[in-house]
Amino acid sequence: MAGALTLATALLATACSGTGGGGESSQADANTITFMTKLFGTAPNPQGELHQAIEKFLGKKIQVTWVPNADYQEKVNVTLASANIPDVMVVNPKSPAFGKAAAAGAFWDLTDKIKKYPNLVGDEQVLLNSSINGKIYGPYRTRPLLRSAVMIRADWLKKVGLEAPKTTDDLYKIAEAFTKKDPDGNGKDDTYGLIIPKWPGVEFAASNPFNVIDVWFGAPNNWGERDGKLVPEFDTPEFFEANRFTKKMIDEGLVNPDWNTLDTAKWNDPFVQNKGGIIIDVDVRTTQLLDLLKEQDPQTYGDKVLTVGNLSRPDGKKFSLPFSGYNDILAVSKQRVKTEAQLDELLKTLDKLASKEGQVLLSNGIEGRNFKVENGEAVLINQEDPKVKQLQDDVDKAFIQLGTQASTGTTGIAYPRVPPEAPYRKDLAERKERVAEDLKTAVFDPSLPVVPPTLVAKGATLNPIVTDARIKYLAGQLTEEQLKAEIKRWYDSGGTQIAQEINDLVSKLGQ
Repeated sequence: MAGALTLATALLATACSGTGGGGESSQADANTITFMTKLFGTAPNPQGELHQAIEKFLGKKIQVTWVPNADYQEKVNVTLASANIPDVMVVNPKSPAFGKAAAAGAFWDLTDKIKKYPNLVGDEQVLLNSSINGKIYGPYRTRPLLRSAVMIRADWLKKVGLEAPKTTDDLYKIAEAFTKKDPDGNGKDDTYGLIIPKWPGVEFAASNPFNVIDVWFGAPNNWGERDGKLVPEFDTPEFFEANRFTKKMIDEGLVNPDWNTLDTAKWNDPFVQNKGGIIIDVDVRTTQLLDLLKEQDPQTYGDKVLTVGNLSRPDGKKFSLPFSGYNDILAVSKQRVKTEAQLDELLKTLDKLASKEGQVLLSNGIEGRNFKVENGEAVLINQEDPKVKQLQDDVDKAFIQLGTQASTGTTGIAYPRVPPEAPYRKDLAERKERVAEDLKTAVFDPSLPVVPPTLVAKGATLNPIVTDARIKYLAGQLTEEQLKAEIKRWYDSGGTQIAQEINDLVSKLGQ
């Protein structure tokens, strides 16, 4: 990894000087835009209906390097170390690899340019969140700002005679009842309450169930102000109170016994297989659960899922976990887009793609071909036609990844797609109400726009310290005092410098 980044820096410096590169990417073609983005299925055929429709809409050819999602970050690292960076690349702007490449001048700084292209700006706070210390490197891909929620087996809740939770104490009581009162009625002691998976990655604030509970108890959302300074989530009394709560549930068997090994891809399984009854995650998971339960029983599935929003802590005070509002940006490379005139031409094209008509193409498809509009919503049509089904797959598994002002679910300017059945429509209506209510108590992360240099340099070593220590504490392998000692080790190993840099950088932004 370190070697790849060193190579990247050297190559990028050469490429940016205008003397290097070579090969396909060294010459920009005004009539062709090259992209690299994620893929969740089979790569679309460039001769396919949707690909052709997008090219016709833009008046330009597009060449897309589709990369399976599981391999994407590795591909990004390899691409950044090459002389073949595409014109437009979907990247995580906070990743160390991109940060170093951007600092080396490999991508256009759009901070003073992007507002000339109104469809690329979106929400200004989210745009700032996607920046690197205030520098904008591309339009962001929009996501709902608040989507944390709790999904509960509604039929189990009815069986044990409890109401929907409003507080963390309510959640504990429900988990206890799901574990001890045979909610599935099979006469066996084989159920539990909360389902937690092993969370991938080593970053501490990863919006996993542990972080959601931290915020519920009043801890910062990643970073927050205490006594006039920004401090990390894990250096607050509320963090320890939250983790005592979580550990108590684990110790008492109210959580799935494989909580530290369960694959996130199998997170839904215990819920739909009558093993566990509570999931804390993003609200769109409700749709997945309804889909799976519908396959089991089309008649009763709607009675088996209850979704509620963020919970209050025991004293009644409520704090809700919001998200960043984006997922990745579309960064513009300087390897092929070398001049201001070329950049302007490209941004005009991206601006057109970010218009409602463009976002509908990417997120819905071709109106009259694979969907129609009814009451402002997209209703799928002609899905029995194999060619239309292919078009639909190209939307859902590929081209939607280029969307900036529309995304999966119901966010953005494209048409929302909601199954016609009542349980789905009920969930959508309730989701809108939950989000509006929870935004009133949202705890925003003030550090989102900044990337401290020490974290870039030492993140691979520092990030796992507290993340691993928390898991070991919850598993009973560390005492609370030992967890505090690991937090001190984080500070002593570079965390103190990170904290100072975050405070300085946020202060400069005037946040």
